[in-house]
Order: sequence, then C-alpha cells, then structure tokens
Amino acid sequence: MGRTSTNFHGKEKNNMKDFPLEITPKAIDALREALRYDTQEKLRVGIVRIAIQGGGCSGLQYKLDIDTDTREDDYVLEVEEGITVVIDGHSATVLRGTTLDYESTLLAAGFKFLNPNAKKHCGCGSSFGV
Repeated sequence: MGRTSTNFHGKEKNNMKDFPLEITPKAIDALREALRYDTQEKLRVGIVRIAIQGGGCSGLQYKLDIDTDTREDDYVLEVEEGITVVIDGHSATVLRGTTLDYESTLLAAGFKFLNPNAKKHCGCGSSFGV
C-alpha cells in the first residue's frame, strides 16, 4: 500500500518526501497499538497529531495527541488505512528531517524523536532546543 502525503496547499504527493518526518516500522506499530480501542482489534477514529510546543528545560518539547480534524496548514500523511499523522506548518520547520522511532527497554518504552535540528537536549531527554 503506497503512502500519500498532502501539504498545506492540498496537493497530493505520491511519496513521503514532502512530509517533514520519517516514521519507522516500530513507530507505525506503536501508533497502531495506541489507536486500538477494543478487543475486536478495530482502530479508533482519529488522527495522530505531532507538534512542537514551548516548555521543558531546553525550551521546546514534542507533543503527540489524538485529534479529530486537520487544519489548513497541516502536512498530512496517511501511513496506512486507519493511521493518519499530521504536523502543523510551524512544527514542520523544526521537525524537518526528523525520524520518529519507538524504543522499548527494561527501564522505559515510548516514542523517540531523532531530530538533526536539535542543538541541545536536557538530561531527562524530553526537551530540546534549536
């Protein structure tokens, strides 16, 4: 199944090169699991919104939410049927070139952003600066 990306101008793309973020297979599996809501393995209706917001020790932090709608300036990526990821235009500038991964260790499990634009990180790893 081919992935499609749409930028804020509404022009459909046949590949992900215009979407500001790469998503690993492990992260896609975790997104699918996060959207799962019942024992019949159906997906919850919603959109995964990835954003940057002010906060944390280093000034910026990543935010993942379930949303119900897209906005005019969103970059939209249909990862697969039932999994759509959106990033607003402002956050896209900071996230360009970033990889979203999912990591599970004995101590912790969660999404991990590998952002080449981040120039500083806090000790806890939850915030960054550009």
